[in-house]
Parts: sequence; structure tokens; C-alpha cells
Amino acid sequence: MDVAVPRETTPGERRVATVPEAIARLAAKDIKVTIESGAGLGALYDDESYLAAGATVAPDADVLYGTADVVCKVQPPTLGEAERLREDSALLCMLQPASNLELVQVLVRRRIMAFSLDLLPRISRAQAMDALSSQATVTGYCGALFAASRLHRFFPMFMTAAGTVPPAKVLVLGAGVAGLQAIATARRLGAVVRAYDVRPAARDEVRSLGATFVELQLEAQEGQGGYAAEQSEEFLARQRELIGNEVAAADAVITTAAIPGRRAPLLVTGEMVRRMRAGSVVVDLAAETGGNCELSEPGAETAVNDVVVYGASNLASSLSTHASFLYARNIAEMLALLVSDGAFRPDFEDEIVSSTCVTCAGEIRHGATRALIEGGSS
Repeated sequence: MDVAVPRETTPGERRVATVPEAIARLAAKDIKVTIESGAGLGALYDDESYLAAGATVAPDADVLYGTADVVCKVQPPTLGEAERLREDSALLCMLQPASNLELVQVLVRRRIMAFSLDLLPRISRAQAMDALSSQATVTGYCGALFAASRLHRFFPMFMTAAGTVPPAKVLVLGAGVAGLQAIATARRLGAVVRAYDVRPAARDEVRSLGATFVELQLEAQEGQGGYAAEQSEEFLARQRELIGNEVAAADAVITTAAIPGRRAPLLVTGEMVRRMRAGSVVVDLAAETGGNCELSEPGAETAVNDVVVYGASNLASSLSTHASFLYARNIAEMLALLVSDGAFRPDFEDEIVSSTCVTCAGEIRHGATRALIEGGSS
């Protein structure tokens, strides 16, 4: 079976869908990998390293799209790329179908069997394929480093002959995978960390990392699959009221709260930011899905009363080597599930397969995506 890995075309995307270390793992499943020349350069993997691992290098994407049984990507294909996919072939990537409805319709017309890794169910058997978690680990780490690099203070405490410098106070909002990694990284750098999450289950995880869990007098908001539930506006208003003092007291605030398929909840208002001390930092890791901070803009760094507000955009790409290494493992595990005896044979009785398949045989299989498209056309 032929798997193709093209160069990512999304501006600023440096990751690649497979790395040389994963080629042998795929070969064991009778999967032949062809990669577009230069596809791994952004992640510091050159063509020679892929050739040495047993992959084939194609001069351009046209060769890949015309012959591949499966195309693996990080980002969703452009409409033009989708038109070049061979009919009845398969696509595996972070498709984000709710945000790419026009692309989904092209995939339906081209009879592409498309699987989206961001739709994986949160079950133990799917953990090795969980690209959302692997990339969130990178994002949380990078978010903490960004906060430390922009803050006008040390993160750790220093005891010097000139006096004692107290540690920075970091507040992390949201204790999912990205939040927990931000907590762990900030703690390693020596900061005093406080964290808040609407899910009571997060309390022990936060404390296990040496951080203090912020207790607000609010009802629990546990959602499906370990994510936070979507909250009412009344709940969010009360939450913002209670958390305002925590934000004002922090030197750095890292926000990570997200609800898959929905707009990120607003946690930090402009008024809260203006109450922070000059030189403080807000890093909004949810900026691309609407933002947890009212003043953040995706990919932009702005100053508000000498407080830096950064709307993080594709932070995982900034650590492209290890982000690609982790993502390649996710892809390899997913392909191992979809391939049998060297042929692409997805078992739609399998919960992972059925949950992640967006389009197949000219139809939309993913119910939520189908409802969005049908609703928009009515």
C-alpha cells in the first residue's frame, strides 16, 4: 500500500506528517512511504534521512497525489490540493471538519475517505493515536517558555548577595493536556504556579505537579471525554468575577481552555488585563478558536498598559522537530489500525474508525459535520 506525505502548504507550518524513525514501523505493515522532496526540512529532516530509512522521495506533489492510496498531512489540504487527490483514495490529517465545510464537500465529490485525528474518541485504546494531546503537550510547553521569555522578572527565586528575588507567580487557566504541560514547565523554571479548571477531576492532577488548585465556589462542569462542558453565560460571568483577583495578582497568565468544535470560553476580560502589573504577560493558547482573553489576536503580540498579551498561533510548529516526531507516531498507530495485510481495510465497527471518518464513498459519515452542512444549505 502506498502512503504519500506532501510538503505542508499552510503558511508558517513547519511540521511534517512522518519522520524517518517512523518509516520502519510502517514498513512492518507493508506500507510503502513516498515523501515530497523537502517536506521534512521545516522539521530538520532532509531527503537523505528519509531515503536512508527506506522511503521514496518524489520531486513534487503531483506525483504523490496521482498514485497514493493514502495521503497523510498535518494541516487540512487546501481546496486545490483536495481536487488533486486521486478519487477513492484516503486522507488522514487534522481535518477540523467543522471549520472546513467547503473542503468536506470537495472530499465528498471526489469520493475521498477522509479521517480526522482531531475527532478521536477519548478512550485508552486511542491514546497512542491522540494527535490533539501530543500537539497540546508541545503547545503547553512553548506557552510557558514564551511567558518566561517576555516577563520582566525571573521565574525562579534567587538568593544573592544583593538580596533575595522572589519567584514569579504564574496562573494557568485550564488544566487539560496543554495546561498541565504549561504548569509542569513553569514549575521546572521555578515559578509559583496556581491553576484553575472547571472540572473537579483536574484538581489532583494540578496538585501532583506541585501547583495550587484555585478553588472557586462554582458548580462542576465536567463534559464528555474528559473535556470541559460548554458553560452558560451566567456561569461564565460568575467565573470571570471570581477569577479577576487571581489574574490581577499573577505575573504571567497562561490560558488553555478549549471545547472541541466550539468557540473557546472567554475567561480573561480586558478589565482584568488592565488590573495586572506593568511588565506582566498573558499567553492565550486558545486564540485560534476565539480566545480565552478578550484582548488577544491570533498570531499577534500586543501591549495593554505595559502588559504583553500574546494570542498564540500554531505554537506546536515552533518546536517542529519533536512535534513532528510525536505526530508521526500518532499517524503510524492510526495507519496500523486502518491497514490489514498491506491493504487499506478500515473496520467501521471499530469505535475509533467510525468516530474519525468524516467522508466515505461520496457521503458524509460524521454526523455533526453533516448537520452543519445540511443546516447551511437549508
